[in-house]
Formats: sequence, C-alpha cells, structure tokens
Amino acid sequence: MEKNPKFAVIGGGSWATAIAKMLCENQNEIAWYMRNTYAVEHIKHQYHNPNYLSSVEFDIKKLKLTNDINEAVAYADYIIFAIPSAFLSGELESLTESLEGKVIFSAIKGIVPETSLIVGEHFHQKYNVPYENIGVLTGPCHAEEVAMERLSYLTLACGDKEKAKLMAKNVSSDYIKTKTSDDIIGTEYAAMLKNIYAISAGIAHGLGYGDNFQSVLMSNGIREMKKFIKKVHKMKRNINDSAYLGDLLVTGYSVFSRNRMFGNMIGKGYTVKSAQMEMSMVAEGYYATKSAYLLNQKHKAKTPIIDAVYAILYEGKEPKAVFKKLADKLD
Repeated sequence: MEKNPKFAVIGGGSWATAIAKMLCENQNEIAWYMRNTYAVEHIKHQYHNPNYLSSVEFDIKKLKLTNDINEAVAYADYIIFAIPSAFLSGELESLTESLEGKVIFSAIKGIVPETSLIVGEHFHQKYNVPYENIGVLTGPCHAEEVAMERLSYLTLACGDKEKAKLMAKNVSSDYIKTKTSDDIIGTEYAAMLKNIYAISAGIAHGLGYGDNFQSVLMSNGIREMKKFIKKVHKMKRNINDSAYLGDLLVTGYSVFSRNRMFGNMIGKGYTVKSAQMEMSMVAEGYYATKSAYLLNQKHKAKTPIIDAVYAILYEGKEPKAVFKKLADKLD
C-alpha cells in the first residue's frame, strides 16, 4: 500500500462536497469529478459548490476538478464514490479506465437497482474489485454539520484494516473523529436500512404521532435492522455501535435528514411524486425500501416497519391505516 496515495471524489452532491472538504484538510491535491459542467466552472471561479453546502469555501489550488470520470479514476489510488445508488450504473457506463489496483470506498447509502447489490458487492461482481480493496465510509454524520465544522464521527470499514486506517487518517481533523471496522457488508446494509427507518419516522411525524411513539419506532427499527443484517451477512457485530444505532438515530431525528423530510411529506398527504419534486435532494430511502423489501422475500426476516413503508410508497396504501396496524406490531 502506498504511503502517500492520491484521492478522488466521485459525485457533486452534499456528501461528495463534505468528503472533498475533509480530504482537503489533509491533502495538497485531490481529484473531484462531477457531471455538472456549470458546477465545475463555478467552483473554479467562486470557490464553492453552487448547489450543495455552498458555505464551504475551497482552496482551488487543492482541487483537480473534472467532468470526465476517467480522468479522476486515472489520477487516484483511493476513489470515494458519493452519488445516489439509483444513478451509479448510469454514471459508470462512461468508465473505460481500469479499476485494477484501485481502492474503492463507498459513501453511497443504498442498493444498486440494476443488480440488487450493495455498492461493495456491485464493484466486486461487476468490476472484479477484490473485497480487500473495497471499503465503506459511514456515519453517524450529516454533510451539513461537516460544512459547519461541528464535531462529527465517521466509521471506515474495510476487509483490509490498514486501508481502513489510512482512509480514516485522511478524513480525520479537529472536528472529525474516526474509527475503523471490518464489517464492510453489515455497515453498508445498515447505511441503507436506516434511511427506510428515517422515512418511517418522518411519516409518523407527518401523521401527528409524538416523540413517545417515535422512540418506540426507532427502538424497534434497530432490532429489525439487526435481524435483517444477520440474515444477509452473519458475523459478530455490536448493533449498538455508532455505525449502526448512531447512524439510525441521527437519520431518524435530525432536521438535516432528507429521508425524514420525505417521510414527513408523505405523512402529511403528499404523493410520492410530489414529495420528490419538492425536494432538491434525493431521498435514498425511497429506492432502498423497494430493494430491501424484495431482498427480504428471500431472507424472510421479520420486518414490519420496512413492510409498512413499502406498502405506502409502492402499493399506494393509506399511511394512516398502515401505521395504525404497524403500531399494534411494535413493542
């Protein structure tokens, strides 16, 4: 492993912007790919992303900005993907540069719809990236708080502990604390599932349920998450660790949570389409709900919350009626 590897961020959203900010604390130069040509030019001249976390000002001398994904991949040893899972396959269609020898870290919270795989498995099966070269960057952490330099915590998971440590070192700062994990599959599924539970918390709030109910909902959510992950990838893990429970709580309760916001709109009577149109950012949990529900047809974990959210979002069921039934299943 190289002592001074080069890093590239793939994506133009809030998480990509936050990761670029974190890396710039430790690197003299990073590559940053985003599809939006206007955003690239804006950052070059105005020093901030016009669409996301616009308060973050970059030292332009540290950024190798490009709208060519191959240029970013060729430059870097470590590549961090931070784009919505629903758009990953489309983004990779223009990739001709080899990923051989590259270390891939995913900051994507979802399943790739075309393959029904979490991102790490997708890169392993479709691009032959060995698992020791695949990692996950997960919370509990909101990009908006990174922008404000509020104390935040990240978990870096990788089968190769040294690569996890190196990645952790390069995103650490006075306001970012890090820890490492070897549970790449479990942490990635947890990052996907917590968005579904955040939608359920939002729906509950939109329907007028109070804090007491939502605490029971989140308590059941972490136990449901434990059952689900145990079915798909059995190994020793503590579900109460920050990467699982902490990430669930911040996504379920935070004002910055786009999944909770999306759920809140649904609970208040918005249709799925109208809620999506009103939000400027993608609620990953919408796509994750379908993926998790279909995946669980095979694994058959007991998942009443996922089932309830699926019934509302994909079967057009009335939120009030669905949550009345769900409330009787919680304890």
